[in-house]
Amino acid sequence: MRSLVQILLAFFMAGMLDSRASEEAGDIPLNLGHGRILIVSHNQATVAFKPQTNEVIQTVHAGIKTFTGRTNLAEAWRSLVNPADVIGIKVYAAPGPASGTRKPVVEGIIRGLQAAGIPSTNIIIWDKRLADLRLAGWTALAETLGVQVLGAVEEGFAPEHFYETPLLGRLVFGDLEFEKNGDGVGRRSHASRLVTSRLTRIINVSPLLNHNLTGVAGCLGSLTLGSVDNTIRFESDPPRLASAIPEIYALPAIGDKVVLNVTDALIAQYQGEERSLLHYAAVLNELWFSKDPVALDLFSLETLDAQRKKVGIEQPKFNRDIYSNAALLSLGMDNRKEYQIERLILP
Repeated sequence: MRSLVQILLAFFMAGMLDSRASEEAGDIPLNLGHGRILIVSHNQATVAFKPQTNEVIQTVHAGIKTFTGRTNLAEAWRSLVNPADVIGIKVYAAPGPASGTRKPVVEGIIRGLQAAGIPSTNIIIWDKRLADLRLAGWTALAETLGVQVLGAVEEGFAPEHFYETPLLGRLVFGDLEFEKNGDGVGRRSHASRLVTSRLTRIINVSPLLNHNLTGVAGCLGSLTLGSVDNTIRFESDPPRLASAIPEIYALPAIGDKVVLNVTDALIAQYQGEERSLLHYAAVLNELWFSKDPVALDLFSLETLDAQRKKVGIEQPKFNRDIYSNAALLSLGMDNRKEYQIERLILP
């Protein structure tokens, strides 16, 4: 396994190269924006826990314009992506439509991308498993909007793109090395070909939903564990998980492609993890925008804990080292006192 110093150096060099390539192509270099979070509120975004499509789309459009400092929707999106990009919208589908990423949020993003001239064929809604996407109803939305729905597992994994650690685990069907034998088998988590070969940009959209291992479904955990195989070996070993999640996110083939993180905070579910338990949920009617996955996840954890305190539920233990390790890798900021929180309240 690479040392932390090697990973930091590799991440820094990859960032330098990516920035130079963007400048040579005439693109606007991506601003890390560490610690900046934009919260956009619309008090009619949900009714009886059900997202209202028009109001949510309005919230998405207002949010991206404010976040990028543009008054025109198409220009706002073109400051992040261009028509030549193949854009993957990463959702969290396993909890289903009520507690996972909500469709009107993604519809708002897609309609904004289409307005910016991104061909519908270059927009992909994705998660780790296609079955989860189908059960949550994402294929129907994709057909309506003319975009694709793909699963990271079904697209296969790339032998040349991997995260390696000596920890062995139980390989399962779909993993690249499943049923293989030999020295070193099971020591690598390979990235999906969808992420490494097809996507050029990623928009990461995760719900404000608790997770028993990472504290929140979140930007870091959702993207990393959804992008690679052979993850069972981390899930039962907290120290390994705390290293694996930020180090996988830091792989150039994954983290360097993320242009925006969006937390679907329409509803804050503070208990239940992958089960839809709306009696353990509070309506916030908010969407949060940031380029900093660490700040966004830590702010999510803080918000979920505040909701638990209101009803007298103790905060469960989770692997906080994930976020301090991510900050060490310069993936984002873990100092809450330095966050730049901006708010936009829609009429």
